[in-house]
Parts: sequence; C-alpha cells; structure tokens
Amino acid sequence: MSRILRFLVIVTALTHLPVALGVAELARRLGWPLPALIGFAWAVAGVTLFVGRARAGMPDRKGRHPALVRLVDIPYFIHWCACLWTLVPSVLAAVFAPIVDLLRGSPPHVPAGVFMYAYLSGLAVAGYGVLVRRRWYRVVERDVPVPGLDARFEGLRIAQLSDLHIGTLTPKSWGLRWSRSANERAPDLAVVTGDLVTSGTDFHEDVADVVGALRARDGVFVSMGNHDYFGEGEPLVSLLRARGVAVLRNEGVAIERNGAKLWLAAIDDTWTRRDDLARAMQARPDGATTVLLAHDPNRFDQAAAAGANVVLSGHTHGGQIGVPFLYRFANLASFSYPYNVGFYRRGPSVLYVHPGLGTTGPPMRLGVPPEVTILVLRAA
Repeated sequence: MSRILRFLVIVTALTHLPVALGVAELARRLGWPLPALIGFAWAVAGVTLFVGRARAGMPDRKGRHPALVRLVDIPYFIHWCACLWTLVPSVLAAVFAPIVDLLRGSPPHVPAGVFMYAYLSGLAVAGYGVLVRRRWYRVVERDVPVPGLDARFEGLRIAQLSDLHIGTLTPKSWGLRWSRSANERAPDLAVVTGDLVTSGTDFHEDVADVVGALRARDGVFVSMGNHDYFGEGEPLVSLLRARGVAVLRNEGVAIERNGAKLWLAAIDDTWTRRDDLARAMQARPDGATTVLLAHDPNRFDQAAAAGANVVLSGHTHGGQIGVPFLYRFANLASFSYPYNVGFYRRGPSVLYVHPGLGTTGPPMRLGVPPEVTILVLRAA
C-alpha cells in the first residue's frame, strides 16, 4: 500500500467503529441472531471494500462496467460518507452521555441507539449528497466590477468551468451537459480552470470531447490543474489542442475589440512547480486589462501584485461540503484556504474561486452546489 492509502484505510477503520455498534443495535432491535457479530462483519466488509474502491481510482481507469459502478461503487461511497457523518455524534455521545449520567447520579453509559440513529441518518444525508446534489448543477451569471476596464470590453461574457474531474464517477455525459449549458449563454470566452480529470490518462479522450464541445466567440482556453498531472499531462494537452482548444501554460493571448486589447493569460500547475507568473505576464500589452487563469487560488496575492485585474481559480470545490445557504462562510475548504469559494478583492484586483463541477475523494456534495458560471465584466 502507498502511504496515503494506508492513512485512508486507518481513517476508514476508525469511522467504522461506531457504525459497527450502530448496526449491531439495529440487528438487536430487529430480533436477528448474533447482533454483535453482524455489526462486526459489516464493519470488516466496509473496510475491506474501501481498499478496492481506492485502488481503482489510483489511477482512475476505464474498463469498470457501469453496472458495477452503479450497484457497488456508488452505494459503497454512500456508506463511506455515512460513516464519516456517524463519527461526529458518536464521539459527542461517548464524551458527554457519561458526564450527564454522573451529574444525575446514574451509572455512566453510552446509549447504543445514538450510533444506530447516527448511521441511519448518515445514509439518508449521504444518499442525497451522492445521488442528487452532486448531479444537480446550476448556471449563474455574475457581474465582475473591473476598475479601468476599457469601454469596448464592457459586458464581455466569460463562461467558466472548473474541476470537471471526468472519470469513472463523473462520466462524459455530465460534462457534455455542462458544456451545452455554457454554450446556451453565448459567451465571448470559455475557460476551464484546471483539474479536468481525476487521475491517469484513460479519460483524456472524454475530457477532450467535453472541453472541445465548448463554443465561444473569442475561443476556448484551459489552464492545467494538479490532478491533470496525476499521470501524464502531455497527452491531454495534445488532445485538447487538436480540438482547437488553447491550453495556456505560463503564457497569454491578446483579445481585441475595435483596437482595444485584453490580456488573457494562465499559469501552469503550482503543486508540481510548473507555474511561472512572470512569464505569463511578460508579453502583456501596456495598459491592457488582464484576466489570469490560475487553478490554485493561493496565487491570488502574487497575481494581484503582478497587475492581474481578474483572477479565475478553482481547486477547492468550495469544500464540497458546507453549511447550506452559508457555505460561502462555512465549508470544509475554509479551514485550509483563505480564498475558498466566491469573490475576493485585493486593491483593484478581483478573484473568483469557482466551486467546481465534479468531485474528488468521496463523490459527494452537500450545501455547495456545482456551478457553470457566466462572468460579465463591468467597468467599476
């Protein structure tokens, strides 16, 4: 096992401890024989099945029958996410229930029903997040105030897609729907800000079909993300360029409107240290408004200092899980990324962190909707 897989197996085993107790309690209430053995067997099976699911995605390969994905992989990930959900109330109950008993003068104990109800509710929540919320994307249009924007670029429409993660759990058919939704809004530019695949090279053709289906007046442009190099990135670049997509790697192009120029540039992946911001900006025409594609939003401060007016990023997925309606302020990514989703401003520069369309890790979204974004440049 790789180091990361060993770590994930340990985490999975720990999350299955309260689930084993919950399943045992459910079996006891249903009158099944040997409820403790049933709970133990359920947990062992859950940990064992995780190893196969994880290895199948490292790297992500074609060849797995769709029926197996629907009937084995997807139900398993619902269970796995439900285990994570179960852990929180189980730990709280294990800590506070005995304290409450002691304060009441009763013998300390942990009610087994807590584990059972936590797991059952987790299955319901995870089922929604895996089966419904991650498929239910929205198309939104957002104005972007840009100080000093040339009047000839007023109203320029940019369709942004990000973090597609096309693969076994996010099929090409979903990506084609996203492309059609973007095309229906008649954008001037279409951009994809990295993580087109999850890992490996098997799905490069599918990605090229999805991105190649985008249509925009001034072209389709891509910046690379870290997952695009979880395997070999060059075949993907070649396939995209063969379909007329401009893959910008520490470089830019000038978009013209009646003599005015807008500099559209992109940096390469930061995780594999391929990025070169100075090179991406060096050919920028004097006074041109600059739109920079940077998969990792942590480069915003440097990009703003370099003169980028608008930075478009992704990478965080908005945490994939956040507080419904308040995910802008409370999501899993907010613990590790100061720029995690939505708009941010630094002086005259603005950053938009796209919430992504696909998923990585557990194929679940909760509270953070996938999005096809239409950004409209406005003079500030």
